[in-house]
Amino acid sequence: MNPFEYVKPSSVDSAIRAKARAGAAFIGGGTNLLDLMKGEIEHPRTIVDINGLGLDRIELLPDGRLRIGSAARNSDMAAHSEVRTRYPLLVEAIVAGASQQLRNMATAGGNLLQRTRCHYFVDTAFERCNKRNPGSGCAALTGEQRQHAIFGASDRCIATNPSDMNVALAALDATIRVQGPKGERSIPVGDFHRLPGGRPQVDTTLADDELILSIDLPENRCADGSHYLKIRDRASYAFALVSVAAAMHIENGVVSDIRIALGGVAPKPWRATAVEQQLIGKALTRGAIREAAKGVVDGSKAFPGNAFKQVLLPRAIARAVQVAGAVS
Repeated sequence: MNPFEYVKPSSVDSAIRAKARAGAAFIGGGTNLLDLMKGEIEHPRTIVDINGLGLDRIELLPDGRLRIGSAARNSDMAAHSEVRTRYPLLVEAIVAGASQQLRNMATAGGNLLQRTRCHYFVDTAFERCNKRNPGSGCAALTGEQRQHAIFGASDRCIATNPSDMNVALAALDATIRVQGPKGERSIPVGDFHRLPGGRPQVDTTLADDELILSIDLPENRCADGSHYLKIRDRASYAFALVSVAAAMHIENGVVSDIRIALGGVAPKPWRATAVEQQLIGKALTRGAIREAAKGVVDGSKAFPGNAFKQVLLPRAIARAVQVAGAVS
């Protein structure tokens, strides 16, 4: 690990000024950044601690939205009464991720910024990784592909986003509130993470000099019909091969609102909008769900090591929607 300067600012504005230094990085819980530093993947010269700036609050806003501060711990989010009542899908996704010890430290903002767990990225013994070493190539294209993307990848990178929380946020249409030297702005969660394209080293649309302030969740009428399904190689402490966040509202016997987001299959949380559109206005039956889900892999691109996801994904969607909608 490289030597670094530690800075403890007293305000958000001073934190943003400190981040403007070359080679500076924000730290909250450190559950991802410290691993990357120990692995010689990240080499910040200055660490800017954002704890103690009032960014850990979870509060209900007057307009009915819920605001989750970027420094709020995952365990605090999962235990918060308003989150549990209004956004049970988010609670399920958080609890499905990592261990209790990690959830006690990991923050909402850090979860948004999690970097991929692609083996070729996290192990510097592999020189070819465009995300870690731009222009070097992507070893996964001809290597181990079990964990990798079937949607949204490019010939530069096929890594996936590892976060469970991000998948739930995509289904809940969250907004990410950020601040930089030019002031505040809000980013829809669907625009926050970016596809690799020709610049796989850039994971998000967050500017280098911006700090995440909060995650804002709109009122949720799908709270009574939601489920997070995570399929992985072992029952705990493993990243998703495929995950599905499903939330819906049934009115007069038909689906009036439904959101389905997918994890483990793309470089960002992936909305299954075509499946959603097929189910809107229909009675929720096993047959209707299976028919809608089977086309989800249209346009996907699999590799020898992850082609099983094209078979697994429609079944996972069908299962998650059936559980969310209490379809027997």
